Amino acid sequence: MNKFTYIKALFSPFKPFKLKWYFGKIAVGTPYFYPRNWVKYTEKDVIDAANESLSDKKLVKKTFEEWCECYRGYKKAVPKKFGFDFVSLGWKTKWDDYRFEWAPLISFVFFKWQIAVIIKAPEESHYWESWLYYYHDTDKSKSKQERIKECREKAPQIWVRHSYTGDPETTDYYNKILRKKYL
Repeated sequence: MNKFTYIKALFSPFKPFKLKWYFGKIAVGTPYFYPRNWVKYTEKDVIDAANESLSDKKLVKKTFEEWCECYRGYKKAVPKKFGFDFVSLGWKTKWDDYRFEWAPLISFVFFKWQIAVIIKAPEESHYWESWLYYYHDTDKSKSKQERIKECREKAPQIWVRHSYTGDPETTDYYNKILRKKYL
């Protein structure tokens, strides 16, 4: 899937998402870790890793040279000093359902500072899971209204919450994530 496909949600029956800006010390992950680069082990890193493995009694017995050869070509993560990261919408399928994992974002890092633009959708997981179903699984030859009707039938977003009073509270998240025209 294209890295910027989520922008098509702006032209769909779903409410437009908003942008959240962050400026400050590096604090926004991309998506799981702070912005970082992968660099090859230096000869010192190789020697340190080989010595550590050599002294670990639980590992297979190898010579120092064999351990060094093993670690040549390894990479390690170092904090990014300068650069951009474009993070696409994070999702997966599980039991034929779409699962939202993380919101798209754009991050720019310069030394220890970060500017990040984070895409914020209303009712985030319901929004993106419904939009993914709409985008991937509905018949694109049908009208938007027919496609939304299909979404409501085949990928419902009706949730029931039980409170301590015993009265169930039902929420149809399509009412919160669709534009008024498509309700």
